[in-house]
Amino acid sequence: MRKLIVVLAILMFAGVAGAGQDVVPAGKPLKLVLARQSTVAMVDVMKDFSDKCPNVTLTTNPKNSNYMLYAGGWSGEYRFMVIAKGGDTLYATKTVMLSNAVKDVCHFLNTRP
Repeated sequence: MRKLIVVLAILMFAGVAGAGQDVVPAGKPLKLVLARQSTVAMVDVMKDFSDKCPNVTLTTNPKNSNYMLYAGGWSGEYRFMVIAKGGDTLYATKTVMLSNAVKDVCHFLNTRP
């Protein structure tokens, strides 16, 4: 009986220890350049990308980027748009929180073939 309680306590502790962690989607390394018309600070966007999507980095060189990101809006209404080379718009999202906009873009980029 005593061994059973110890085993259950260990299993329960192991389940609780990993419960609060975000699962970061694995993906190929990608580079985004922030559009000049973006109104959200690059530092804020970069912070959330490093937290939510570590395979995506921001660059200042458009020639080295895979996509362009327009990040507009303000607190309570963020609008992000992913643009392919050549100017085709591929994805857009509108969210209340900056971190959710970054999470949406991250999910889109990591699910593209």
